Amino acid sequence: MFITPAYAQGIGGGSDFFLQLLPILLMIVIFYFLLFRPQQQRMAAHRQMVENIRRGDTVVTQGGMIGKVTRVKDGEGEIEVELNENNRVRVIRGTIAEVRSKGDPVKEG
Repeated sequence: MFITPAYAQGIGGGSDFFLQLLPILLMIVIFYFLLFRPQQQRMAAHRQMVENIRRGDTVVTQGGMIGKVTRVKDGEGEIEVELNENNRVRVIRGTIAEVRSKGDPVKEG
């Protein structure tokens, strides 16, 4: 008497749950391809760039300093960067933002 026939027929449907879940799953897939995957690729590219830094490369730090790499310490996470003739600074490898130009590989003896 108080329930309309159309409302009473919709109560027993089990596939409605999956139809409501579908947009949420679609949003998760979109977030993965637009946000998470590109970020992982950028992190992998940065990690590879930092590992391939060699003596003679011109680098830019995250602080904005531009200099030439004078010494690379493989065992440690530091490199030495020459800002000009009189200034050399030790920089942590992870703070390198960009490698501007590649120098010739030089053997350290």
